[in-house]
Amino acid sequence: MIENYLQTLMNPVAVSPSRLLAIEDDPVLGAYLHEQLLRCGFEVVWCQNGQEGLARARQEPFDVVLMDILLPGMNGLQVLTQLRQTHALPVILMSALGAEADRISGFQLGADDYLPKPFSMAELRVRIQAILRRVALDRMPRQAPVADGAPGECELFVDEETADVRYGQQWAGLTRSEYRLLDTLQRNPDEVLSKAFLYQQVLQRGYAAHDRSLDMHISQIRRKLKTIGYHTREVRTVWGKGYVLSASDAL
Repeated sequence: MIENYLQTLMNPVAVSPSRLLAIEDDPVLGAYLHEQLLRCGFEVVWCQNGQEGLARARQEPFDVVLMDILLPGMNGLQVLTQLRQTHALPVILMSALGAEADRISGFQLGADDYLPKPFSMAELRVRIQAILRRVALDRMPRQAPVADGAPGECELFVDEETADVRYGQQWAGLTRSEYRLLDTLQRNPDEVLSKAFLYQQVLQRGYAAHDRSLDMHISQIRRKLKTIGYHTREVRTVWGKGYVLSASDAL
């Protein structure tokens, strides 16, 4: 049952430990991550450059990739771009870069999470476990999502199998996190959902005021729906309360 599976993910020392790929060129930090994640019960492969990390990610089965942005040769954003052409493998970017532009670039390219350095192992473990729980939930059978209006080429078509939406003949190209967020909002139309609820329900972790991951995902959803020409409904910000999916002329 899902409860047992989620419990297993929350206790990585179980029979089948989750397999992680860490791509970090700093020998001190890389060795520390490798050692500490092993102690947490994960199976860990550590690479020190982007080319090797990309090759391993393509050739071997992993549950999550942890990747620095500033890598020698092929940097983390380049690796992510190449990886997303063939794999939907969850990726957590790690970087000392604090500029919002770097976070936006990472999410635009399909990163699932972003962790600024320095960070604690407790925080990293929570982020990894949250992604593993989200993957487990994505694999659970669910009721078919309700399309926005009657089926047709002019409506937003939701494809649960590919975790994406289509308007006309154009696919939005959502990441799995963006898809789950839009799906949650669509299942609660015209209802304001708080950030705390969305963090717990979609990102599978508690809300912290400094954490901008949800805002970045919302921004990407808006951009992608606009790009494919869908304007019937939009994700609106209700200041001090959260987000709502409502008709474009509702407010």
